[in-house]
Amino acid sequence: MRKYLRLMRVFIGATVAAQMEYRANFVGALLASLGEVGVALLGISVLFFQPGTETVGGWTFREALLVTGFFMLTEGFISVFVQPNMTKIAETVRTGHMDFTLLKPVDAQFGVSTRHLNVLRFPDLLIGIGLIAYAASGLTVTVGGVLTAALLYLCALVIVYCLWLGLSTTAFWFVKTQNVSELFNGVFGAARFPVTAFPVPVRFVLTFVVPVAFITTVPAQAMTGGLPAGLLLASPLVAAALLVLTRLFWLRAVGSYTSASS
Repeated sequence: MRKYLRLMRVFIGATVAAQMEYRANFVGALLASLGEVGVALLGISVLFFQPGTETVGGWTFREALLVTGFFMLTEGFISVFVQPNMTKIAETVRTGHMDFTLLKPVDAQFGVSTRHLNVLRFPDLLIGIGLIAYAASGLTVTVGGVLTAALLYLCALVIVYCLWLGLSTTAFWFVKTQNVSELFNGVFGAARFPVTAFPVPVRFVLTFVVPVAFITTVPAQAMTGGLPAGLLLASPLVAAALLVLTRLFWLRAVGSYTSASS
């Protein structure tokens, strides 16, 4: 464990040093983050700022804003930690550089999951936390609800990581996976709204087919005390199942890998 923590510290230090050489990029990334939160807030404003509209799908504006906060926080997690690494997998397979990853004396999945960061999108995380704090300040929130939401949100991050890694691992067979990643981004965009705001068929898909509901809606429900017991139990089970299945899928992919030079 110490070795892996030490490696992560080295990876983070090298990435920060490289990206901070170009300070103007930080300003551009900050503007992009503000643009994304603006689009998210505009979306929920369109839903709620209609005459006579107080709730949508049983959610008040503050509660829906809590969902948007978790969405922005997850967007930050993806932009900073997940996407920079997952998008490199196809390239390393195509060029044969995956050989060097597999030959290193560390777990290959750890290597491809932690080597790169995008610290320029760190403001996304702060914006998400700020929205959650602002929304929660106008709601009745208990310490137990916050702790439960935090636990379920950790499960949500595991789900996000597993979905991205599973899609990116298909590069061992298909090489180009950009379209698959874009498909995930398109579906994940629905997570900025409470899942109960959608029709029942869409709600079913976003909960049981592509588990978007577990990423933003479930933690928000836990924080406000409106989470059904079934979803409270299902979230960690879904995260654990995806973690195991993704690990097995990764090992299967690595086992079938042949070097680009062979």
